[in-house]
Amino acid sequence: MKIAATMTVALLMASPALAQDQGQQGMDHSQMNHAEMMQPTAANPYAPSEMKMHEQMMAAAGADAGETWIRKMIEHHRGAVDMSQIALTNTENVDVRREAQKTIDSQNREIATLNAMLRGMGKQEQ
Repeated sequence: MKIAATMTVALLMASPALAQDQGQQGMDHSQMNHAEMMQPTAANPYAPSEMKMHEQMMAAAGADAGETWIRKMIEHHRGAVDMSQIALTNTENVDVRREAQKTIDSQNREIATLNAMLRGMGKQEQ
């Protein structure tokens, strides 16, 4: 059993290297319909919010690694707030609504803390 598990892990770890050796640089996304994937549905209304968060995180940058991390985390937390607000709007499940509200509250506190760190560094808030 241990040998099989070890072999499985070794194969999984080797897979990316094998793909690169064979000239495959990751997945071929050319056949994917990204526009369709980004359309919100009743079951997954989060796609536009996720894309916005991703774009904002990618654009966030500072003068050094620390400031950049703070700015990216602010956008990450804002994305969590956005998705939680969508959950509140789109579900009646009491447990989900409670956790979504808790997420909004905690992430807004984190954003305030991170902005205070920026101010402490003499940087503009975001």
